[in-house]
Amino acid sequence: MKHSILSTVILLTLSSAPSLAQDSTLAPVVDAANEITQAAKSSQHKVATIADSTQERLQQYKQITRQIQGLKAYTQQLQRQLQSQQAEKDELNRSIDEVSVVERQITPLMLQMVESLGVFIDLDVPFLPEERQQRLAGLQALMDRADVAVSEKFRRVMEAFQIEADYGRTIEAYNGVMEIAGQPQDVEFLRVGRTALIYQTRDGSTIGVWNQQQRQWEPLSSSYASAVQKAIRVAKKQLAPDLLMLPIHVANSAVGE
Repeated sequence: MKHSILSTVILLTLSSAPSLAQDSTLAPVVDAANEITQAAKSSQHKVATIADSTQERLQQYKQITRQIQGLKAYTQQLQRQLQSQQAEKDELNRSIDEVSVVERQITPLMLQMVESLGVFIDLDVPFLPEERQQRLAGLQALMDRADVAVSEKFRRVMEAFQIEADYGRTIEAYNGVMEIAGQPQDVEFLRVGRTALIYQTRDGSTIGVWNQQQRQWEPLSSSYASAVQKAIRVAKKQLAPDLLMLPIHVANSAVGE
């Protein structure tokens, strides 16, 4: 019995000895494989991390490249604008220089125009004398003002010439005072362009016409009273325009027209 048990133990011992020997031989290999596996995992993780980082850097690079391209285009546009503004600045400087030259040249011209206007008014048919003289005096005073731009002075001079030109194409009736027989009387004046200037007293008893050749007033026959009154009403827009028979001086004679 004891011999049998001892034999069994020895047999089991002998049978397990190769397994233990085999485990001790494979252990380093297994450990090395595990280390290799862990190293591979670590390397793979590093590769993945590097790949992600590289992709992120690539995206950043592309984004920065697009920004740089956009900034280059914007810079080029700004450069073109600066060149255009510089050209405009140069042009403005040239214009300012030219304006200074024009101002020096146009001021004497305006003075001559105002002087000529005064001579023209003195020699013209004497309608609206006070209004026209006031306009002329205003222009003469304007020419001496330093706080008024040359352009505004020129505009006012041209405006005065335009008003004088318009007088030759219009018909007008206005009230005034005439000295008749040494006595001032209220009258109505009728101006037909620059062709005829007639006055009529309020009661219609006295009518006169300006003789531009003689530069004096001359009496008119009472036969013109009706025509003159009608023309005054037309000028005041109280009647529709119609054919009018009015005296017009040609040379030294008065004829009806």
